[in-house]
Amino acid sequence: MNVSAVQPKIDTAHVAMENLAGNHALTEDEKIGEASRQFEAILLRQFLSESQKPMFKSEFTDDSAEAGIYQDMVTNQLAEALTRGHGVGLAETFTHQLTHRGGETSAAQNTSK
Repeated sequence: MNVSAVQPKIDTAHVAMENLAGNHALTEDEKIGEASRQFEAILLRQFLSESQKPMFKSEFTDDSAEAGIYQDMVTNQLAEALTRGHGVGLAETFTHQLTHRGGETSAAQNTSK
């Protein structure tokens, strides 16, 4: 009996960053890919939050706590949506670099034995 076929596939999007490394249901490549995607989302949040700050304060600028919370929610959702749709390419580059380096290390260890 093929046990892996019985187990449901885990959606990495619902795995918290702090639970990613200890999750035995994910392969190393899936862990690296999700960590890269979440890192890209963090960078995008920073860029988006800075870009949405008003340059000049005016009577039309809403500085309330509610507006700030709403703006943070919009920024977080936008960053997540961007990274789920292939992002800006940083996650893919990080994933390629990290998996490529891992392959070189294991190949180098095998040839040195």
